[in-house]
Amino acid sequence: MNVASITEMWHRLTGTQPDPSRWLVGATALVALAAVLMRGLWHVTRNAVTIAHEGGHGLLALLSGRRLDGIRLHSDTSGLTVSRGKPHGLGMVLTAAAGYTAPPLLGLAGAALLAAGHITALLWGATALLLVMLVMIRNAYGALTVVTACALFLLVSWLTKAQVQAAFAYLVVWFLLVGGARPVAELQRTRRRDRSGTSDADQLARLTHTPAALWLLFFYAVALCSLVGGARWLLGR
Repeated sequence: MNVASITEMWHRLTGTQPDPSRWLVGATALVALAAVLMRGLWHVTRNAVTIAHEGGHGLLALLSGRRLDGIRLHSDTSGLTVSRGKPHGLGMVLTAAAGYTAPPLLGLAGAALLAAGHITALLWGATALLLVMLVMIRNAYGALTVVTACALFLLVSWLTKAQVQAAFAYLVVWFLLVGGARPVAELQRTRRRDRSGTSDADQLARLTHTPAALWLLFFYAVALCSLVGGARWLLGR
Protein backbone atom coordinates (compact mmCIF):
# COMPACT_ATOMS: atom_id res chain seq x y z
CA MET A 1 0.00 0.00 0.00
CA ASN A 2 1.54 3.32 -1.08
CA VAL A 3 1.55 6.65 0.75
CA ALA A 4 -1.25 8.04 -1.42
CA SER A 5 -3.56 5.15 -0.54
CA ILE A 6 -2.82 5.48 3.17
CA THR A 7 -3.46 9.23 3.00
CA GLU A 8 -6.74 8.67 1.18
CA MET A 9 -7.87 6.13 3.78
CA TRP A 10 -6.93 8.50 6.62
CA HIS A 11 -8.91 11.35 5.09
CA ARG A 12 -11.86 9.03 4.58
CA LEU A 13 -11.69 7.86 8.17
CA THR A 14 -11.34 11.30 9.75
CA GLY A 15 -13.52 13.20 7.29
CA THR A 16 -17.25 13.70 7.44
CA GLN A 17 -19.91 12.23 5.19
CA PRO A 18 -23.13 13.81 3.83
CA ASP A 19 -26.08 14.11 6.18
CA PRO A 20 -28.76 11.47 5.55
CA SER A 21 -32.30 12.57 4.82
CA ARG A 22 -34.83 12.91 7.63
CA TRP A 23 -36.97 10.10 6.28
CA LEU A 24 -33.99 7.72 6.34
CA VAL A 25 -33.23 8.55 9.98
CA GLY A 26 -36.89 7.99 10.89
CA ALA A 27 -37.20 4.81 8.83
CA THR A 28 -34.14 3.22 10.42
CA ALA A 29 -35.52 4.06 13.86
CA LEU A 30 -38.77 2.25 13.04
CA VAL A 31 -36.93 -0.79 11.66
CA ALA A 32 -34.77 -0.93 14.79
CA LEU A 33 -37.86 -0.71 16.97
CA ALA A 34 -39.43 -3.62 15.08
CA ALA A 35 -36.22 -5.64 15.44
CA VAL A 36 -36.47 -5.22 19.21
CA LEU A 37 -40.22 -5.65 19.73
CA MET A 38 -40.98 -8.55 17.36
CA ARG A 39 -40.33 -11.74 19.30
CA GLY A 40 -39.24 -13.92 16.38
CA LEU A 41 -36.94 -11.27 14.99
CA TRP A 42 -35.55 -10.42 18.41
CA HIS A 43 -34.31 -13.98 18.87
CA VAL A 44 -31.96 -13.33 15.94
CA THR A 45 -31.11 -9.67 16.44
CA ARG A 46 -30.44 -10.18 20.14
CA ASN A 47 -27.14 -11.78 19.14
CA ALA A 48 -25.87 -8.27 18.37
CA VAL A 49 -26.77 -7.15 21.90
CA THR A 50 -25.00 -10.21 23.32
CA ILE A 51 -21.84 -9.32 21.38
CA ALA A 52 -21.92 -5.82 22.87
CA HIS A 53 -22.79 -7.17 26.34
CA GLU A 54 -19.96 -9.68 26.52
CA GLY A 55 -17.59 -7.27 24.80
CA GLY A 56 -18.34 -4.77 27.55
CA HIS A 57 -17.45 -7.33 30.22
CA GLY A 58 -14.24 -8.18 28.40
CA LEU A 59 -13.15 -4.59 27.81
CA LEU A 60 -13.68 -3.52 31.42
CA ALA A 61 -11.94 -6.65 32.67
CA LEU A 62 -8.84 -5.67 30.69
CA LEU A 63 -9.04 -1.98 31.61
CA SER A 64 -9.34 -2.83 35.30
CA GLY A 65 -6.26 -5.03 35.23
CA ARG A 66 -7.96 -8.42 35.22
CA ARG A 67 -6.83 -11.28 32.98
CA LEU A 68 -9.36 -12.08 30.27
CA ASP A 69 -9.47 -15.84 29.64
CA GLY A 70 -12.09 -15.84 26.91
CA ILE A 71 -15.60 -15.07 25.69
CA ARG A 72 -18.31 -17.50 24.60
CA LEU A 73 -21.48 -16.69 22.67
CA HIS A 74 -24.27 -19.27 22.53
CA SER A 75 -27.05 -19.97 20.06
CA ASP A 76 -29.73 -19.13 22.67
CA THR A 77 -28.26 -15.56 22.62
CA SER A 78 -26.68 -15.97 26.04
CA GLY A 79 -22.97 -15.48 26.60
CA LEU A 80 -20.17 -15.91 29.09
CA THR A 81 -17.03 -13.88 29.73
CA VAL A 82 -14.37 -15.42 31.96
CA SER A 83 -11.69 -13.29 33.60
CA ARG A 84 -9.25 -13.87 36.42
CA GLY A 85 -8.23 -11.58 39.23
CA LYS A 86 -9.43 -10.54 42.66
CA PRO A 87 -13.02 -11.76 43.24
CA HIS A 88 -13.89 -8.41 44.81
CA GLY A 89 -12.98 -4.74 44.55
CA LEU A 90 -13.60 -1.96 42.04
CA GLY A 91 -12.27 -3.88 39.05
CA MET A 92 -14.70 -6.73 39.61
CA VAL A 93 -17.61 -4.32 40.13
CA LEU A 94 -16.83 -2.44 36.91
CA THR A 95 -16.46 -5.68 34.97
CA ALA A 96 -19.80 -7.03 36.24
CA ALA A 97 -21.61 -3.73 35.63
CA ALA A 98 -20.29 -3.35 32.07
CA GLY A 99 -22.47 -6.02 30.45
CA TYR A 100 -25.95 -4.49 30.54
CA THR A 101 -24.64 -0.94 30.20
CA ALA A 102 -22.40 -1.60 27.18
CA PRO A 103 -25.06 -1.81 24.40
CA PRO A 104 -26.83 1.51 25.20
CA LEU A 105 -23.53 3.30 25.89
CA LEU A 106 -22.11 2.05 22.60
CA GLY A 107 -25.28 3.31 20.95
CA LEU A 108 -24.81 6.69 22.60
CA ALA A 109 -21.19 6.87 21.41
CA GLY A 110 -22.33 5.88 17.93
CA ALA A 111 -24.99 8.59 17.96
CA ALA A 112 -22.31 11.15 18.84
CA LEU A 113 -20.22 10.04 15.86
CA LEU A 114 -23.19 10.15 13.50
CA ALA A 115 -24.23 13.58 14.77
CA ALA A 116 -20.73 14.77 13.85
CA GLY A 117 -21.03 13.21 10.39
CA HIS A 118 -18.45 10.45 10.96
CA ILE A 119 -20.28 7.53 9.36
CA THR A 120 -17.11 5.88 8.00
CA ALA A 121 -15.35 6.20 11.35
CA LEU A 122 -18.27 4.43 13.03
CA LEU A 123 -18.27 1.56 10.53
CA TRP A 124 -14.52 1.06 10.63
CA GLY A 125 -14.38 1.48 14.40
CA ALA A 126 -17.05 -1.19 14.87
CA THR A 127 -15.12 -3.51 12.54
CA ALA A 128 -11.94 -3.00 14.56
CA LEU A 129 -13.72 -3.75 17.84
CA LEU A 130 -15.21 -6.93 16.40
CA LEU A 131 -11.79 -8.09 15.17
CA VAL A 132 -10.30 -7.51 18.62
CA MET A 133 -13.17 -9.40 20.23
CA LEU A 134 -12.74 -12.30 17.79
CA VAL A 135 -9.30 -13.01 19.25
CA MET A 136 -10.92 -13.72 22.63
CA ILE A 137 -13.80 -15.90 21.39
CA ARG A 138 -13.50 -19.50 22.60
CA ASN A 139 -16.32 -21.38 20.86
CA ALA A 140 -17.38 -22.07 17.28
CA TYR A 141 -20.80 -20.40 17.42
CA GLY A 142 -19.27 -17.30 18.95
CA ALA A 143 -16.60 -17.14 16.28
CA LEU A 144 -19.22 -17.58 13.53
CA THR A 145 -21.38 -14.81 15.00
CA VAL A 146 -18.55 -12.30 15.33
CA VAL A 147 -17.08 -13.12 11.90
CA THR A 148 -20.51 -12.67 10.32
CA ALA A 149 -21.00 -9.31 12.00
CA CYS A 150 -17.50 -8.20 11.05
CA ALA A 151 -17.98 -9.26 7.43
CA LEU A 152 -21.26 -7.35 7.27
CA PHE A 153 -19.62 -4.14 8.46
CA LEU A 154 -16.75 -4.62 5.99
CA LEU A 155 -19.03 -5.29 3.03
CA VAL A 156 -21.21 -2.28 3.78
CA SER A 157 -18.28 0.08 4.35
CA TRP A 158 -16.33 -0.97 1.25
CA LEU A 159 -18.86 -2.08 -1.36
CA THR A 160 -21.94 0.10 -0.92
CA LYS A 161 -22.79 3.70 -1.68
CA ALA A 162 -22.89 6.49 0.88
CA GLN A 163 -26.68 6.32 1.32
CA VAL A 164 -26.59 2.61 2.11
CA GLN A 165 -23.70 3.10 4.54
CA ALA A 166 -25.63 5.85 6.30
CA ALA A 167 -28.76 3.69 6.54
CA PHE A 168 -26.80 0.76 7.98
CA ALA A 169 -24.92 2.93 10.48
CA TYR A 170 -28.09 4.62 11.71
CA LEU A 171 -29.90 1.27 11.94
CA VAL A 172 -27.12 -0.22 14.08
CA VAL A 173 -27.02 2.78 16.42
CA TRP A 174 -30.81 2.98 16.76
CA PHE A 175 -30.90 -0.75 17.49
CA LEU A 176 -28.35 -0.47 20.31
CA LEU A 177 -30.20 2.51 21.77
CA VAL A 178 -33.71 1.06 21.49
CA GLY A 179 -32.62 -2.47 22.43
CA GLY A 180 -30.71 -1.44 25.53
CA ALA A 181 -33.63 -1.83 27.92
CA ARG A 182 -35.19 -5.10 26.74
CA PRO A 183 -32.40 -7.36 28.11
CA VAL A 184 -32.79 -5.61 31.48
CA ALA A 185 -36.52 -6.33 31.43
CA GLU A 186 -35.73 -9.95 30.55
CA LEU A 187 -33.27 -10.10 33.43
CA GLN A 188 -35.93 -8.78 35.80
CA ARG A 189 -38.41 -11.45 34.70
CA THR A 190 -35.79 -14.19 34.88
CA ARG A 191 -34.86 -13.26 38.44
CA ARG A 192 -38.49 -13.73 39.51
CA ARG A 193 -38.38 -17.34 38.30
CA ASP A 194 -34.78 -18.21 39.04
CA ARG A 195 -33.45 -17.44 42.50
CA SER A 196 -30.02 -18.98 41.91
CA GLY A 197 -28.38 -15.57 42.28
CA THR A 198 -26.07 -15.95 39.29
CA SER A 199 -27.16 -12.87 37.30
CA ASP A 200 -25.03 -9.76 36.90
CA ALA A 201 -27.38 -7.83 39.20
CA ASP A 202 -27.10 -10.48 41.94
CA GLN A 203 -23.34 -10.62 41.56
CA LEU A 204 -23.14 -6.84 41.88
CA ALA A 205 -25.42 -6.95 44.91
CA ARG A 206 -23.01 -9.31 46.66
CA LEU A 207 -19.96 -7.31 45.63
CA THR A 208 -21.36 -3.97 46.83
CA HIS A 209 -23.67 -5.14 49.64
CA THR A 210 -26.61 -3.36 48.01
CA PRO A 211 -29.98 -4.67 46.76
CA ALA A 212 -30.00 -6.28 43.31
CA ALA A 213 -33.05 -4.14 42.52
CA LEU A 214 -30.84 -1.07 42.78
CA TRP A 215 -28.61 -2.42 40.04
CA LEU A 216 -31.62 -3.23 37.87
CA LEU A 217 -32.70 0.38 38.31
CA PHE A 218 -29.20 1.52 37.36
CA PHE A 219 -29.28 -0.60 34.18
CA TYR A 220 -32.68 0.86 33.25
CA ALA A 221 -31.44 4.40 33.93
CA VAL A 222 -28.39 3.98 31.70
CA ALA A 223 -30.52 2.52 28.89
CA LEU A 224 -33.16 5.26 29.13
CA CYS A 225 -30.70 8.15 29.40
CA SER A 226 -28.68 6.79 26.48
CA LEU A 227 -31.83 6.46 24.37
CA VAL A 228 -32.98 10.00 25.12
CA GLY A 229 -29.54 11.50 24.57
CA GLY A 230 -28.83 9.46 21.48
CA ALA A 231 -32.22 10.21 19.94
CA ARG A 232 -31.68 13.93 20.44
CA TRP A 233 -28.38 13.71 18.56
CA LEU A 234 -29.75 11.53 15.76
CA LEU A 235 -32.94 13.52 15.23
CA GLY A 236 -31.26 16.88 15.67
CA ARG A 237 -29.28 16.68 12.43
